[in-house]
Amino acid sequence: MSRRRFLTISAAAGAISSMPFAISHAQTPVQSWKGIAMGAAASITLSHPDADKILASATRELDRLENIFSLYRENSTLSRLNSAGSLDSPPFELLECLGICGTINRASNGLFDPTIQPLWQLYATSYAQGYGPETSAIKDTLALTGWEKLSISQNRIAFDRPGMALTLNGIAQGYVADRIASLLRSNGLTNVLVNTGEFHAIGGHPDGNPWPISIDTGSGIRKDREMLRDNALATSLPTGTFFDQAGLIGHILDPRSGLPAQARRQSITVTAPKAAIADGLSTAMCLMNDEECAQLLGQFPAAKLV
Repeated sequence: MSRRRFLTISAAAGAISSMPFAISHAQTPVQSWKGIAMGAAASITLSHPDADKILASATRELDRLENIFSLYRENSTLSRLNSAGSLDSPPFELLECLGICGTINRASNGLFDPTIQPLWQLYATSYAQGYGPETSAIKDTLALTGWEKLSISQNRIAFDRPGMALTLNGIAQGYVADRIASLLRSNGLTNVLVNTGEFHAIGGHPDGNPWPISIDTGSGIRKDREMLRDNALATSLPTGTFFDQAGLIGHILDPRSGLPAQARRQSITVTAPKAAIADGLSTAMCLMNDEECAQLLGQFPAAKLV
């Protein structure tokens, strides 16, 4: 099950490169690539005469990153960590993403907690069998969660207790968008939009305007659009996915109680310089009231609640 619905964009899509392409291409048509990455509809949009080469590099890099972060690939780095309970010589990307997770975990007073995966799996398994988890099972599973029970060093990642597991579904899409955008920017590309389910814009649209992003509120697309330039955007829908057939038990779980979040909003969209930050903040804010959201955003001055 996907942890979120995805934004829709009124633009095309393109690719990425491992070679420098610092050239102006005002007369080159906008090129498009669309596919799937991290379980989401993905796209990259740019204007460049070497779009085919950039696309090939993009596909390889997205696949490499998914082999690190995916919960749905049996041999991904994250899946191997969850299965074994520890991981030696973790890749830099996983360590960097976990560092961002720790920052948002502390800033949100623990509400953003990627160790919630065993609880999420309990709900998914129970409702797949037609009933919700028992209170005792929720209590027992909560003992397998808690960011403080995760040990992270440059050489090793390990859980303190058997049965623990991580999900990065609340931040990995944004992080992957940042990594692709960083690679493109370092190779001299400008005016690119990366979409991995969350968005990272380098510059604006090749026509000179910002990138127009239409936001899915869960009940349809808003008529007004967020205009994105040199910024990132992520959205979370507390009622976007449900465990039960009746559509009553949402997929966002409170790490304090182990119960589904009481949805206060249909959609939460955040902009920030990094899509990983916007992604993590929007996820945490699904569990917060207005005052708590304001306090969280106060710790990230460049972030904005859209």
